[in-house]
Amino acid sequence: MSEPDSAAVKRYLLDLQARICSALGALDGRAEFRTDQWDRTEGGGGISRVIEDGAVFEKGGVNFSHVMGATMPASATARRPHLEGAPWEAMGVSLVLHPRNPYVPTSHANVRFFVARPEGEAPTWWFGGGYDLTPYYGFDEDCRHWHRTARDACAAYGGDTYHRFSQWCDDYFYLTHRQEPRGIGGLFFDDLCSGDFDRDFGFLRSVGDSFLAAYQPIVERRQSLDWGERERQFQLYRRGRYVEFNLVYDRGTLFGLQSGGRTESILMSLPPLVRWDYDWDPEPGSPEAALTEHFLTRQDWLGDDA
Repeated sequence: MSEPDSAAVKRYLLDLQARICSALGALDGRAEFRTDQWDRTEGGGGISRVIEDGAVFEKGGVNFSHVMGATMPASATARRPHLEGAPWEAMGVSLVLHPRNPYVPTSHANVRFFVARPEGEAPTWWFGGGYDLTPYYGFDEDCRHWHRTARDACAAYGGDTYHRFSQWCDDYFYLTHRQEPRGIGGLFFDDLCSGDFDRDFGFLRSVGDSFLAAYQPIVERRQSLDWGERERQFQLYRRGRYVEFNLVYDRGTLFGLQSGGRTESILMSLPPLVRWDYDWDPEPGSPEAALTEHFLTRQDWLGDDA
């Protein structure tokens, strides 16, 4: 197994954060990302960049973190008991964007790197990440564009890579207690370690670099669509599903809290406003009903283009 280059990964992640914030800040045009650099008592720190009350983004955050510790958190050793007690370091960029216009979907992306160094053994390392899309009012062309971009990011890494990681995304971002997906999927991968650091790092970069190409055109197409109170209330209702997933199932949230991460940065992913209505169902045949009846169903968005 090749030796991991943590410094190279960190340089890439910081550059990715800067590029994404620059592009999204220009797209918003009104609000700017504010920067909050923080240190972690147990080791490491990060840079949180947050945009709020913008013309396009009601709230969003693009966070970089590089944290370390003397003992692996329980959320990591549950699947890797042989690493219990090992010192570790983790770094990544994680973002969540909650647009103002209900016709613009929420999006999440994450790319991360983890290294554990058991005493007397070679380092154990792996990559993880991906991105997913959570519409409130869906459009078939947006879903196809999103998945085509994800497929193209995987193309150089094996013919089945997109299909495996797209399926993993569908399985992961699923609210079991609601029996429904969180969104229309995308990519999700974890424990990526072929033994070839350069190849796996290249895949991480391909995924990270493709996020703006996947998301920005969708925002540009939908940000000027007219909307009213009906659409706003449905957006707030559906945001509740996003909160439920992040607080009940999300591994990153659990790992961050268990490892003593910065709570403000970890919970940055939550939307600024949300509502829960008791036992509410959309009117049959309505655009709101189409979300769960059509868009939040497992389907091949590439179709004949796969």
